[in-house]
Amino acid sequence: MAVKANIIIDQGTDFTTTLNITDTDGNPVDLTGYTGAAQIRKHYSSSIAFDFEVATGNTSGEVVLSMNSSVSNTIPYGRFVYDCELTDAGGNISRIVEGMVTISPQVTRL
Repeated sequence: MAVKANIIIDQGTDFTTTLNITDTDGNPVDLTGYTGAAQIRKHYSSSIAFDFEVATGNTSGEVVLSMNSSVSNTIPYGRFVYDCELTDAGGNISRIVEGMVTISPQVTRL
C-alpha cells in the first residue's frame, strides 16, 4: 500500500524530494535494478500528464523525485494528483507514494 504524501511545487522553479523506502523492520530496501516512474495529472483520468524524473538503483533505499523549472513552468497553478511507482528486475510494479500536488503560482517572470 502506498504512503500518502501531499507536496507543493512552486511554478517555474526546480523541485526535488527524497523518499526513503524501508522494509517492515525499518531497514533501507536495496533498490538495485529498480526503475521508477512518477506523474502529475489534473485528475486520475486526465490524458495530460507532467513527468517527474525518478532516480533509483541504490542500496540505501532512496528514491529521488525531481522536476526542473522548464517543466514546472508549464503546469498551470492549482491542485493535481500524483503517484510514484517502482518496477523491480522481475517486472513487478509497486506504488510507493501518492497524494495531492499544489502548484503555487509564479509571479516573477524572467
